Formats: sequence, C-alpha cells, structure tokens
Amino acid sequence: MAEVFSVIMAGGVGSRFWPLSREKKPKQFLDILGTGRTLIQQTYDRLVKISKPEHIIVVTNEDYFDLVHQQLPDIPEKNILTEPLRRNTAPCIAYAAMFVKAIDPNGVMIVSPADHYVGDVSEFVATLSAGVNFVRDKNPEALVTLGITPSRPETGYGYIQFDVNARHQIDGKVIYKVRTFTEKPDIETAKIFVESGEFLWNSGIFIWSADTILNSIKEHLPEVYNEFSGLEGEKVNDRERIEQIYSKVPAISIDYGVMEKDKNVYVIPADFGWSDLGTWGSLYENYPKDEEENVIQGNNVLVFDTRRSFINVPDDKLVVVLGLENVIIAEADGMLLIANRDSEQQIRNIVNRIKVEKGKDYI
Repeated sequence: MAEVFSVIMAGGVGSRFWPLSREKKPKQFLDILGTGRTLIQQTYDRLVKISKPEHIIVVTNEDYFDLVHQQLPDIPEKNILTEPLRRNTAPCIAYAAMFVKAIDPNGVMIVSPADHYVGDVSEFVATLSAGVNFVRDKNPEALVTLGITPSRPETGYGYIQFDVNARHQIDGKVIYKVRTFTEKPDIETAKIFVESGEFLWNSGIFIWSADTILNSIKEHLPEVYNEFSGLEGEKVNDRERIEQIYSKVPAISIDYGVMEKDKNVYVIPADFGWSDLGTWGSLYENYPKDEEENVIQGNNVLVFDTRRSFINVPDDKLVVVLGLENVIIAEADGMLLIANRDSEQQIRNIVNRIKVEKGKDYI
C-alpha cells in the first residue's frame, strides 16, 4: 500500500503579523496562540497522526533550516527541503513531489501550510484520512482539496464552488467535483456565495499522489515541471541544482497554475474550527475576549473605555489604553504598531515601505 507523506509549507514571512512576525523568525515559528507550541509544531502534531515522522517533509526558505530542525527534531534533516528563493506554492509543491516520488513512486501527499489554526484535531484527521483513501483507493488521478464550510461572508479568503450533482462518499465524508475557484471576492459577492450553499472557503490544504500532481504540473505549468524534471534520488538535495532551478522557475501558486485549470479536482467540505491565521484579525477571531470584546496579551495592560481591540505587548511593558475602539496595538523588539482593525490588509504594504525607508533591520 502506498505510504502517506505530509508536506508542510513553511517558507513565508508573515508580514501581516508585523512587528511580531519578522524575517528572522516569522509567525510559523512563534507560539502566537499561547499553547506552548509554535504554529509549525502544532501542524506537525496534527500530521504525525497520519504520517510517520520520517514521512513528514518541510519545505522552507534556506534561512529557516536551523529553526525547523530545532523545532521539529523528530523529522530527518534530509526531509527539510530548503528553497533559495521564494517562488510561491507551485515550485514548492513540485520540489516536494519529486522528493516523495524518489522514495515511493506511489506515495500519497498531504500538503498543508505551517501556520493554520485547527480547533478540532480529530475531525481534521478524519477528513484528511477520507481524502487519502479516496485518492489511494477510488480515484488515483484526483486532486483533492479541503473546503471549509463558511460561517460568514468573508472577503479575505478564496472560494471553491462545488457541483452538488457530482458527489461521492467515503468514510462518512462527502466529496464533490469542483466547478470553479474564485479569488477573494467583494463583500456583496461573498454574501451571494454563502447564501447559495454551493461555495466553500479555500483552505489551501491538498491531497494527491506525487505522480498525479507532477503530471498535472507538467500539463499546466510545463515551465515549472521542465526545471524540476530529473530531480530524483540524491539529486533532490543537490544545492547547486536547486539554486539553478529556483533562479529560472516563475513565482506562481498551485491554485492559479494547476487547480483552477485541471478537470479532475475534488473538494471535501470540512468543519473543524479552521483559520488561516493570515492577519491580526484572524488571530483576534480565535482568542477569548473580555466583556468589551477585547483580546489582551500582556500582563501589564490597563484598558479603559476600549472595545473590540487586539492588544499584544511584552509582559514587562506597562501599557494604558484609553477611549479606543476596533484597533490593533502590537509591540515587539522596540517596534510598535497601532492600526485600525479594518485597515489590517494594508500592513503588508506598510512593511514594504518600512523596508525601503528604514531598512531591513526593522522587518
């Protein structure tokens, strides 16, 4: 029987979590949920229930090899695949698929970002297991993704429309054929999507065989496949070869490059308390709040006449907040962010401005 490999994508910088998330130590390596485990460690803890430690692979930027090795000591060092440049998810997945195929030509891959929140781990594992069995036993050519049942009309997520008339059932889970993918919609479109009952949030979590995803990349992204082809066996850890590949491949997402174009894409509706933790707002949604709907992280914070705000400051800093509403206040390493929560999508652009005007030391 084909082995199940889990691939953790951990190369991002999490700029929308500035100043807590920085280039030297981005959010996936931080315990931003206050659980005692960092986000990548929590991702590992979930996936190790499905894959053996020696079958868990991390793809990350070469600057983060030591961080991964320190935080995930149970996975072999050779399973930490490092990218010399950030090229989005399609090259990352092609790299991991070549690695898996070299070990097990029939290997099934689960692909997950390193920085998601999952509330119900048992349901998460059951959903993934159903997807693995569908790919392994029912439809080896399928590209499967998990779609999150929407709880609100959200403009920060992409959406997946499924075909209600093309459904399969396995292990108590329903799997639908995908009709369309839609990037982040405006609020009116999001409302229509949610009301229709035919749309799910795009989680960015995938299941497929290594061979199938490589064939799909070959068909839809030949410029990516051609560079990675031949990267087998010991060559997957050939640094010189990897640097050559990454200097040539385009930066493109697997969603845009493959999933939106392929004809054999399926989605499993899922509801396990999910958030992509992409912004301070998504973190706010997953934290307990006081009677004024504030989230307060820091032992010396005094709040007066303040509502619906997120405050994250060091324990040794006395912070007084008076008469504010709907704000983010975050400090780390002497850098302070004060922003309206409705403006948080602009933080990434602000970080780019800081890099240009103040230098890399601040990001």
